[in-house]
Amino acid sequence: MSDMRDHPMRFNATNELHARPFPLVSTSARAAFFAYGNSDDDAERSDTADWDHLIQLLDRFGAPHPAPNAKHYFGKLGKAWIKWERHAEFTTYTAIIDNLGKVPFDGSEFDVFPGDWLASMPGVRLTSAAIRIESTASTKTIERHLKSHFVAESLAVSRVLDSAAVIAGDYRIDVYGHLRFAVFVAPTTGRNRIGRIVQRLNEIEVYKTMSMLGLFQARQLSPKLSVVDDSMSELVAALSDEQVSAEENLNALLRMSAKLESHSAEVAYRFAASKAYSAIVSQRIEVLREERFEGVQTFREFMMRRYDPSMRTVQAMDSRLQDLIARAKRTGDLLRTRVNVARQGQNQDLLSSMNRRADMQLRLQKTVEGLSIVAVSYYATGLALYLLAPIPSIFGIPKVFLTAAVAPVVVGAVYVALRRIRKNLN
Repeated sequence: MSDMRDHPMRFNATNELHARPFPLVSTSARAAFFAYGNSDDDAERSDTADWDHLIQLLDRFGAPHPAPNAKHYFGKLGKAWIKWERHAEFTTYTAIIDNLGKVPFDGSEFDVFPGDWLASMPGVRLTSAAIRIESTASTKTIERHLKSHFVAESLAVSRVLDSAAVIAGDYRIDVYGHLRFAVFVAPTTGRNRIGRIVQRLNEIEVYKTMSMLGLFQARQLSPKLSVVDDSMSELVAALSDEQVSAEENLNALLRMSAKLESHSAEVAYRFAASKAYSAIVSQRIEVLREERFEGVQTFREFMMRRYDPSMRTVQAMDSRLQDLIARAKRTGDLLRTRVNVARQGQNQDLLSSMNRRADMQLRLQKTVEGLSIVAVSYYATGLALYLLAPIPSIFGIPKVFLTAAVAPVVVGAVYVALRRIRKNLN
């Protein structure tokens, strides 16, 4: 077996499955989570900038560096554990502090990150969340905390992972600029499972945020598509108008098609990303195996009411864009058919005109040939009479009779000669 050759990417592919381990979280802890990315979808993200920013944080605490080109890091920074992950479009940090603090959700979770370091991060904040993890099995205690921590109107609560914990959140930004989540764990729940729950909450939040970016592009695209849609409808209605040439309509359609392709290029990546991220959100909620808590809406129900309509808007706008592109193609086919029919008619008219000209040229040629026979015959007759001039005096024949006898012969000879010449030329 040692003689087998490995694919160059074999170990990388296997290690990728274990590249992002879940953090270990105790039953009394707080977590601070944030994600940042570029403010411009078209701007390329810098691996070096993200890496350097992480190293600056690690060096402040004298923590060891991860391996070069690593996409994740998990280590101890002072009294907190830090988890760093770099994704294609964003970078996330999670700080886990093994105590509940003095006041719930007072923003102190983010004190782990130096203020000047946060201000210098190579991107803009996409989302941030404070998570409070505490051990309790009392439904009344949980209900009391829910009333004090969250807004009841948008509150989502679920028992997850076979009642291993109760998770809660209202997806509202508090006065410190963060979302709030609470995890009430059963006394028997282990640190690994708590870490998975916290990680799932973070993933749901960041992927939800990333997918929502497509909604705002969809809203910006809607009025632009309405303009193109109206123009295309007017153009299709004008197809039956004979006063407007098909070439003019085709040129107008080409301009509309160029706009549609430009719009498609602007939103194609973001729409596709929103579709992929929304699928991840649904999967992450699904693996939590939610059960209803005291009649309150679950996270799945919250997403169904508040989040899914946004994703359907993105999908509808993408479908509308593709439909307009398809309509432009069909309309273009109709216009090209009309142009071809018009050109065929013009070609027929041109051929008829050429036939008439050819017929006129043939008749003119015949006329010229007739005149040529007369002219050549005239000169040939004169030459023959010049050569036969002694005959009338010798035989006593009048010159008129000699001319009358010679002329038909010369004309016939000239006619035969010209016919042979024309036949040889053809």
